Amino acid sequence: MTAKPRILLTRRWPRAVEEILAQRFETVLNERDVPLDAAQLAEGLRNFDALLPTVSDRLPAPLFKDGDLRCRILGNFGVGYNHIDVEAAKASGVVVTNTPGVLTDCTADLAVSLLLTVARRAGEGERQVRAGEWEGWRPTHMIGTKVTGKTLGIVGFGRIGKAMAKRCHFGFDMDVVFYNRSKVAEEEAQRFGARQLDTIEDVLKESDFVSLHIPGGGENRHLIDAGRLATMKRGGYLINTARGDVVDEEALIEALESGVIRGAGLDVYEAEPQVPARLRALENVVVLPHLGSATEETRTAMGMKVVDNVTAFFAGREPPDRVA
Repeated sequence: MTAKPRILLTRRWPRAVEEILAQRFETVLNERDVPLDAAQLAEGLRNFDALLPTVSDRLPAPLFKDGDLRCRILGNFGVGYNHIDVEAAKASGVVVTNTPGVLTDCTADLAVSLLLTVARRAGEGERQVRAGEWEGWRPTHMIGTKVTGKTLGIVGFGRIGKAMAKRCHFGFDMDVVFYNRSKVAEEEAQRFGARQLDTIEDVLKESDFVSLHIPGGGENRHLIDAGRLATMKRGGYLINTARGDVVDEEALIEALESGVIRGAGLDVYEAEPQVPARLRALENVVVLPHLGSATEETRTAMGMKVVDNVTAFFAGREPPDRVA
């Protein structure tokens, strides 16, 4: 009888997914559910047939330099994979897969939540009530910004960017403009009530709210820097549910402190889970702990995507969501 492939989950997953993995493979769980360090990840690559990482696991090139890797596939739990040196994995003969498609709606929903929360100062208001500091209704209390009818700028018009456009245009009658690296057919853009502009700067200048929906890493690192933040409207808001490194965090803090922009709604950060104290101290920022896909339905669907990819690989078939 052929031995089952040995796989390592770097974090705890939804129970339903763990149970299926345990049925199909020799599955080792991270029972303490704490991040693995570089040495533990390297050990996993040497001793397991498959490593199933998450976005919080850094897998840089040096981890793949060991010529005696047992691992043949990384079944990444997440659509983004900039935490993995894909080229180094590929050079070492390690396949990389991800989980596209299943987290589109939940991430777009959360981006809308951030937009509304920061515009209407709901985070500040809740903190005030919880602290027992609310002194009652008055006409000038905690005035925010109207969302309906404003202009939304989207950077990255993929699945999630389109879902965000749909929600904001048809739900809040927002004018939607976007930048995308490749040309989007006009009829496709119109389906979402959106129009494409030529440059990121054009989108930033025209928008009251800017929402980021692009991959992290590579040329997108610090795509939104001090210069681009300065091109935004002074009363503008930045929403980021993409990846933390897409924004120069220090430049964003400076822009928020000095009033270059009015506010931000953030679900991702450059050095997660560390969030700068200066950022946490700002009242004009909504900060969430990377909740974009955090619904029971979506996290289970993501896990099942990984199951399908790993199952296909060890059955000798092409994984459906292979990225390298």
